[in-house]
Amino acid sequence: MSKVTSIQTDQSAALADALYRHAARSKRWGFIFALWTAVLWGAWYVPGTALWYEFPYSAIPADDRALRLTAVAVMTFVHAVAVFLFLLVWNGVLGKVSDFGRTFVRFRRISKWYALASICGGPIAIFGSYMAMGFVGPVFAAVTSLFYPVFGAVIARLWYHEKITTYAAIGMSLIILGGVAIYGPELFGQDTGVKEHAWLGYLGGLMSAVGWGAEGAVAARAMDVSDPDTGIQCRFTFEIMFWGLLILPVLSFTGLPVFRLISDTLADGRAMLWIVLASVCHAFCYTSFYKSFGLIGVGRGEAIGNLYAVFALLFIAAFTLEFPPVYFIIGLVLAVGGSFVMFREPADAITTLRDAQSEGGAA
Repeated sequence: MSKVTSIQTDQSAALADALYRHAARSKRWGFIFALWTAVLWGAWYVPGTALWYEFPYSAIPADDRALRLTAVAVMTFVHAVAVFLFLLVWNGVLGKVSDFGRTFVRFRRISKWYALASICGGPIAIFGSYMAMGFVGPVFAAVTSLFYPVFGAVIARLWYHEKITTYAAIGMSLIILGGVAIYGPELFGQDTGVKEHAWLGYLGGLMSAVGWGAEGAVAARAMDVSDPDTGIQCRFTFEIMFWGLLILPVLSFTGLPVFRLISDTLADGRAMLWIVLASVCHAFCYTSFYKSFGLIGVGRGEAIGNLYAVFALLFIAAFTLEFPPVYFIIGLVLAVGGSFVMFREPADAITTLRDAQSEGGAA
């Protein structure tokens, strides 16, 4: 009898050890994917802003509000198409194109969440971020987006009871404070010459924060029963459908030059270069973004992704050859410190991302 008990004890110990190592590995890879999200997202602000200085967008009068908003819609649509093409190649290399098709057609149980995520992330978040860049400036676009982890974590907590531990809450707070320290002093120092319609930029900044936060919470709902590589492909497929079949045709009926802007963008090599660079960044940024959700949760994935503020300034400094000011160092310390606080969270705290009363699955 004692021999049987000893065997059972050894098996229990081995199982506990295996579960702990699995949790530690999931935690490590979740933070790695979230960090890649931050790097690529920060890089996106360089080509995303540069696009406004290329034809046909540079030729749009600063006081033509309707035409500038139409340009934002065209930018976001062409951007989505380019991201879709890169993701198609990515899934083709991984052998997941057929999985993408099977996931996409299961609308009632799976892809409906990606359709909703595409609305949050495309016509709301990315559109809003381009608005903020065009009507106020890239610094403001970045600082307002810094608050998206708060929206994402709160929505995930209220909707399906995702846990927010003390480590996670402190880390998220430090990262957000770091972003504010980096961008805050510059917030009111930008002048893009379109202050008459600056409120549209402020609205766009709010849209980007709410949209990206909500997208993370919605997409995580489908992560329970689908692969993130195929999921992100579904998300951009739906975005293209929303823009190409609904939003842009409606805009064209108002007399706005939607299709001329699209053709001029495709015909201009420099504009397309910036779109391609921005799309490469976003394609693999989003892939890492979605992968992190299933491993460390929405709140943690979005909070670490918020380090994009640091990388955005690093990339901008590399292109402008201007050394960051002192407040950048302060923000850098806060943001990196916050990520280390979150990483110190015990691995077993991430094993169960949701409370027991949470609904299961993505039904």
